[in-house]
Amino acid sequence: MPSVASEEIILRPFEPSDWPQVWQIVQPVFRAGETYAFSPDISEADAKTAWITVPSQTYVAVHQTGEIVGTYYIKPNQPELGAHVCNCGYIVSEAATGKGVATMMCTHSQHEAKRLGFMAMQFNLVVATNDAAIHLWQKMGFDAIGTLPSAFPHSRYGFVDALVMFKSLEEGH
Repeated sequence: MPSVASEEIILRPFEPSDWPQVWQIVQPVFRAGETYAFSPDISEADAKTAWITVPSQTYVAVHQTGEIVGTYYIKPNQPELGAHVCNCGYIVSEAATGKGVATMMCTHSQHEAKRLGFMAMQFNLVVATNDAAIHLWQKMGFDAIGTLPSAFPHSRYGFVDALVMFKSLEEGH
C-alpha cells in the first residue's frame, strides 16, 4: 500500500460489523508481546472487551477500498477524579504501517478527546523499544514524563523499560 492521503482514509466510530477486520489487526500485535500489556494468549472475546467494550469510544481508519487499516480507542485514564485525562491505544495494520495512518489517528484522537471534554492525554506504558511510537508521539507534542524501569516483559528482549508520555490538550499548555 503506498502512502495514504487523508482523502483516501476515513476515520469513523467502530461499528459491530467491523470486529472481524479489527480482530485481524489487533490479534497479531497482541500475540507478538512487544508493545501492548495484553497477554499474547488473550482470547478474541477478551480482546474485544478490552478494545471495544471498555473504552468510551473506538474508531476505525477505513481506506477508500473499504479495508480497515487501523483502529484506536479512547477512554478515561483513571476513574472519577482522574477522568479528565484520557488514554488511547492505536494499532495500524501491517500493510499500512509507515503510511501515515497512525499520525492521522493520533491527530483525530486529540480532536475527539477535546470534543469529549478531556483536558489531557496520557500513554501509560510506551515500551522503550517501540522507537516508531516514541518518535511519533514526540512529533505529535507528547513529552516522556517518566520512565518505568523494567516494566514490560518483552517477548524477545526480556524486561525492558516503559515510558509514561503526556500532552495537555488545553490551549497554551
